[in-house]
Amino acid sequence: MDQAYDGDGNGGERPEPPGEGRRERVPAFNIPGVLLAVLALLGGIHLLRWLLLSDRNDLWVIYAFGFTPARYAGRALELPFPLGDVGDLIGFVSYTLLHGGVMHLVANALWLVAFGAPVARRLGASRFLLLGAVASLAGALAHLATHWGEPIPMVGASAAVSGYMAAAIRFAFTPGGPLSAAGRRDPQRAVLVPAVGILAAFRQPAVVVFTAIWVGVNVLFGTTNAIPGAGDAGIAWQAHIGGFLAGLLLFALFDPVRRPPVYPGVDDTDVDADDSDRDQRSWP
Repeated sequence: MDQAYDGDGNGGERPEPPGEGRRERVPAFNIPGVLLAVLALLGGIHLLRWLLLSDRNDLWVIYAFGFTPARYAGRALELPFPLGDVGDLIGFVSYTLLHGGVMHLVANALWLVAFGAPVARRLGASRFLLLGAVASLAGALAHLATHWGEPIPMVGASAAVSGYMAAAIRFAFTPGGPLSAAGRRDPQRAVLVPAVGILAAFRQPAVVVFTAIWVGVNVLFGTTNAIPGAGDAGIAWQAHIGGFLAGLLLFALFDPVRRPPVYPGVDDTDVDADDSDRDQRSWP
């Protein structure tokens, strides 16, 4: 493993290789700064709504910044929705900043930490946020197409989280990736493992099982509304799938790690884990 040494106090002696002598410590919690900022923003917004807003004012915020399909359909266009045309535009993304309750927020935060952390380390702050915005937009479009004219607003970061999940499976399950045994020992290097193609990713049993469970849970909760702690609220599972497809299909547009060339007859899943020893980012 490439490692930086301070050069002081070595007395001219060669430093000990990692793994010999003192063992390198991996922090139990190593959340990228951009992800901490996102979590703080989501939690801060929910706390301020709870502390400062009456039920009536909170409902105004939800209709102003949530995503309401009725804004774009038929006679609803004549209704005085909060923020007017501005709300029509920003609602495709701003709904991700609001949550329907504490359990909704906590669930999204946990999934975001689990799958957003490796994606944030790999992409960097700006690309991470842009991918989340694109996944949110795709989720809103999927919800709009399947709930045309519905007056009930949609809130929550689940579409963005789903996009990060899909992005993670493009590299996290590969040899040396973050969810492999070697990757868990060195998470910083694991996120630089070259991604595989979509078809190659789904030839990995772990990816197939994970995706099947994720889709099944979304469809089950979406069709039965059996969401723990959600009361009468439903799950916008179509938005989740829209965000997931965006992260899966568009990940390569955001990925700064170069993929190795693919030669005829060579399976692109056969990525040497040692390739992760080199930082393959396309910029410094």
